[in-house]
Amino acid sequence: MERLLEGYRRFRQDIWPTEHARYEALAKWGQQPETLVIACSDSRVDPQTVFGAVPGEIFVIRNVAALVPTWQPDAGYHGTSAALEFGVRVLKVSRIVVLGHAQCGGVRAMVEGAPDEARDFVQPWVDMAKPALRDLPQDGDVLTRAETEVVRLSLNNLMSFPWIADAVGAGTLELHGFRFDIETGVLAQIDDKGLRAVI
Repeated sequence: MERLLEGYRRFRQDIWPTEHARYEALAKWGQQPETLVIACSDSRVDPQTVFGAVPGEIFVIRNVAALVPTWQPDAGYHGTSAALEFGVRVLKVSRIVVLGHAQCGGVRAMVEGAPDEARDFVQPWVDMAKPALRDLPQDGDVLTRAETEVVRLSLNNLMSFPWIADAVGAGTLELHGFRFDIETGVLAQIDDKGLRAVI
């Protein structure tokens, strides 16, 4: 805990003096981010760091493997869906980014099965991505391909939300997919042609 508190003290000493006006404005006027990022919970991939964003610039949803479930308005608990609804319908973001990454433990759990101690919640969660793996070629780097296909699955699942599909159709909302390589620091955009490194 002391390490975290030391980090806070550095924040107050080094960052707060030059950034306090931004925080005061955010407190007074609220947040108005243009981008919603769905990212993995992995501690090595921080969306704010990867995109060089400042506080108030991106609305972030984090979960195992950056997965988006399909639209299911029922009595269950839907943390990701609730955050999507707030970002799209209340904050009115203009773009959604799904940020996958290399060496994703959630994707590995999809391909190889979750560890025994992570079967209560992790295994059912990653099982929703099984359709992304159905037609995956088994030659080459299966995990890298799976990491890419899971981002595509989340992008497709976003379109199952009526108010996202309507906004995309109206041209007021864009959807983008990326994969971040932890080792090389390369960000690649995922599109119909595959992976394209962002330069």
